[in-house]
This record gives sequence, structure tokens and C-alpha cells, in this order.
Amino acid sequence: MTTAAQPLWRGRALALIGIVLVAFSLRSAVASLSPVIDHVAEDFPVSSVVAGLIGAAPPVCFALFGLLTPLVERRFGLERVAVVAIALIAAGLLLRGLSVDSTTLLGATVVVFAGVGSGNVLLPPLVKKYFPDRLGIMMTVYSTTMAVSTFVPPLVAVPVADSAGWRVSLGMWGVFAGIALVPWIVMIVTSRTEGPALAPPIVKPSIEALENPDPASVSTGPIVTRPPNPRVFGRLWRLPMAWAVALVFGTSSTLAYVSFAWLPAILIEVGGVSAADAGLLLSLFGLMGLPCSLIVPLLIVRFHATRPVFFVGIAAGLAGLAGLLFAPTVALPLWVVLFGLGPILFPLSLVLLSIRARTPESAVALSGFAQSIGYAVAAAFPLLIGLLHETTGGWQVPLWLLVGVLVAAIPAGLVAGRRRTIEEDWERRYGRW
Repeated sequence: MTTAAQPLWRGRALALIGIVLVAFSLRSAVASLSPVIDHVAEDFPVSSVVAGLIGAAPPVCFALFGLLTPLVERRFGLERVAVVAIALIAAGLLLRGLSVDSTTLLGATVVVFAGVGSGNVLLPPLVKKYFPDRLGIMMTVYSTTMAVSTFVPPLVAVPVADSAGWRVSLGMWGVFAGIALVPWIVMIVTSRTEGPALAPPIVKPSIEALENPDPASVSTGPIVTRPPNPRVFGRLWRLPMAWAVALVFGTSSTLAYVSFAWLPAILIEVGGVSAADAGLLLSLFGLMGLPCSLIVPLLIVRFHATRPVFFVGIAAGLAGLAGLLFAPTVALPLWVVLFGLGPILFPLSLVLLSIRARTPESAVALSGFAQSIGYAVAAAFPLLIGLLHETTGGWQVPLWLLVGVLVAAIPAGLVAGRRRTIEEDWERRYGRW
């Protein structure tokens, strides 16, 4: 039986709270270590090799667990795997605050990002499952929370480390992640006491229904689904739509990880600014993700503006790179702002993970596929940029490489902008899904 759409919190408040808390933990886990690494080094040495491995850990773990999470989810379900992922994040964050040497610090970091990698895959399908009638607003809430949690930890990490020590500064984020466990555990226990629901027949909605659902035709509670087809993940390798979403996601991740690794050094050398000013400009770059996260999901879901949003991101990124290449000292903050609009592709990618699949199960598969490939690409480029800089002795060639990345992503954006699901893509090519 279906009912008219209800407010976000009615009948699914726990899911709303759980999604927001998990989204905050995903980014705070990434952003909370680097600001206090100097404090950590005062207690025990952190070699450049270990520092490099810690820097490479996020995209590598995201890629690996992006592949593994859909396999585990098919066996245990979205909510149970989400609980395990959150528990790994909380445990790893707490253990990071208890580290006694660089090895234990690296080990705890790997645990953190194993959980974050799984959480990255699970959140878009969870949004799709519990809020099918509110995809636009929920993806806005989700992506905005992640944007906020990107710049909040650096703001408070150093003051807390100065006053209470780096162990408290790192470990306190584990407490927040632990709180995120509560709503999901309550939901699992409640569903057990109420008994299992009968799975309704699977309906194949059109892409119009996915992107602009009729409030009178959708339930306000979670969608009850059958176990996913074990061949779904394997089929994605043969679908242009899946590859297009993965490459859009990979382009966004590449811009983000290259920027957080190298943008300050680039700004100091080509822009002639101080290290302190370069840090402020890096914060400006990160801050640009906040307005993007607020408006992009609504533009995609409500106005079907996938291609316009994509090309705005590509054009802005290219304009920012052109400024850094040809006139870096003229209007450096403007170039950073424009380049910071390039990661508009990130909230765009998050929405595509939901609307380019018919069911939460296929959304899990698409999310795992896109994120594993995207983060694998992102893991390679920071190292490649550094090698090119060392080889050429400047930043011109690395910046031109980023120009090539943005241009090469254009065909993927065109394909991802087609208003069809991965199921429809398969059916057009191979027959029944």
C-alpha cells in the first residue's frame, strides 16, 4: 500500500539521523589527521615513507573496499554492513589516538579507511532505500554534511591538540563515529522484533520516475527488496553507463586528492604566496564544495540538469587551470575559486549513483563499481603529479596533465547525462536484465 509523501522525519527519523551522522564521519575521518601530524611527530618519528603510505591509504582502501562491499552486502544486507563499516571507522579513529609508533598509526589509519571505503559505497543506496520520494533533498543533506565535515576538523584539530594533546584531537572523532552506530543498531533490532516484511514484486520504473518521483505513488518507509542478482556487479563491466559514472567520479576524486596533496606547493611556486596564504587558499578551494553540495542534487533530481552541471564543472576547472598556467599572479584567489568549482562533479556523482539504478541493490553494485574505479584512478594521480614535478622541475607539465584529465572526461559526462538506468542500458544491448 502506498501513501502520500510525508516529511523526512516521519516514520524514518532514525534513518535520517543515521545517514547524517555517517556522512559526517566519512569526511572527518579523512580530514582530521593531517592538521596534527606535526604534533604526532613530536612523540615518535613519522618517516616520509609512512607519511606517503598514510596519504595513499584513502583512495587505495576506497578502491579495494568499493569492490568488496557489494559482495558482502548481498549476503548480510545494507544496514548490517553499514553497522560494521561504522564500527571500523570508530575503532580505527580511537586506535589512531592510541598509536605508539608510526606502524600502529598506519595500521589504525588502514582500519579507518576500510570502514570509510565501505561507507562511501553504502550511503547512496541507503538514501535511495529509505527516501525514494526525497532523493533531491536527501542527497543535498548527505553531500552538504560531507562538505561541512571536510573543513570543520582542520579548524578544531590543532586548537584541541594544543590544549589537550594530539591523542584527544584524533580520538574524539571516534566518539562521533560511535554515536553514528546507535540509530542503525536500533533499526536492526526493531526490524527483528517486528518480524520480516514480505518482499513485493519488483517494478521497473522509468528514468523519469526515478529522477522525478510522484509523491502519491511512493512509500514513505524503506523499500523492501529481494536479494540482488549476483551477476549484477559483473554486468557493469560491459555497460557504458556504468563506466561513464565511474569516470565522472574518478575525475572528481582526482581533482580533490591532487589538490589536497599538491595545491599549496603549486600556489607557493607559481603564485608566489607564503605558506600561510597557500593554506588559506587551500581552505578556499575546499569551501567551494559547500555551495555545490547544496544546489547540485536539487538541480539534477528536480531539473534533470546532469549535463549542464557537468560542463559547468569542467569549464570552471579548465578556467582555473588556465589562470594558474598563464597568469597565476594576477588574480590567484579567482583561479582557486574557479578550480574549486571543478569538484562540483563530486555531488553530481553521488546523485548519479542513486538515479542511474532502479533498486537499492543495483545502486550498491553501481556505487561499488564506480567508487572502486574512481578511487583507483585518484590513487595514481597524486604520485604521478609529484613524479612529473620532480622530473621537469616545475608545475607546468603537471598542470597540463590536469587539463588533459578534464578534457578526457567530457565523453563520460555526455554518456552519464543520458536519462537511463544501468538496467535500461543492459536491456537495450543484451535483452532482459
